[in-house]
Amino acid sequence: MPQDRAAAWDARYAAADNGLFGEGPSVGLTMLWGRPDFNPRTALLPADGDGRNGTWLASRGVSVTAVDLSAEATRRAEARDRGAGVSVERLVADLETWSPDPGQRWAAVLIHFLHGPQALRERVVRLGVEALSPGGWLVVEGFARAQAARSDMGPDDPDKLYGLDALERWATPLTPVEALAGRVRLDEGPRHTGEAEIVRFAARRLS
Repeated sequence: MPQDRAAAWDARYAAADNGLFGEGPSVGLTMLWGRPDFNPRTALLPADGDGRNGTWLASRGVSVTAVDLSAEATRRAEARDRGAGVSVERLVADLETWSPDPGQRWAAVLIHFLHGPQALRERVVRLGVEALSPGGWLVVEGFARAQAARSDMGPDDPDKLYGLDALERWATPLTPVEALAGRVRLDEGPRHTGEAEIVRFAARRLS
């Protein structure tokens, strides 16, 4: 049930003295930001958690809309925004049912470490595709299927993990720009520390 999932995430965030996933942005996001062709002025961040990515983007002049299931995570994200002196539109909503207003578009949709059943992840990716303005970027970063063999972080259920084949299928009709899967060492808070198998996928609406 959505209420049970929200309560579980609220409890995880409430029990953490600092960010569950670190205080800085995802390394994948900072690497993407370094590309000369990536310069969105607006961005939608589904599952932004306690705001590490949304706040960082807003501090660089991006107009950010962030959505998360957890009210506690959103409260912490808003405090992070205030501390950084930025404003982010933050919504508490269930991504199983939430949709943007008709006609609302963003220059980038950034999905970082959203893990749940395949139906949820597919829905959010396809929603992101529809929400892109011309030239816009869809970006997905998360644990790969190979991570199921590791018990130290991320889901151990393959149904909650990513494969590049599925991402390319869900992201039709976008043009892939990056599609990488491999092993990295994460240092992003207590829940994302150590060696991990991840995917990084970026695609654009070129027409």
